[in-house]
Amino acid sequence: MLTSKQRAYLRGLANPIETILMIGKGEITDNIVKQADDALKARELIKGKVLENSGYSSREAAELIAEKCGAEVVQVIGSKFVLYKKNEDEPKIVLPKNRRK
Repeated sequence: MLTSKQRAYLRGLANPIETILMIGKGEITDNIVKQADDALKARELIKGKVLENSGYSSREAAELIAEKCGAEVVQVIGSKFVLYKKNEDEPKIVLPKNRRK
């Protein structure tokens, strides 16, 4: 589970990255899930977009893909969403620590 500080940090990192996952009309297939999972393994942070002709809202699509990939939804704004999944073998992103007293 991400803290709000970690989520804010990831939002900042996601701002300049390109959208690599497009959800169009039709179902979210195993191919789309595999594409997202492979991209998450390589990058840890990906940005996706739900096209207007899709039957999914961006929140629904993000949550469905995140659930199937074991990722977390960082943010959903308009038609775009950001997903994060830590690569246990070769981490690329170091999240800020949770400082609780």
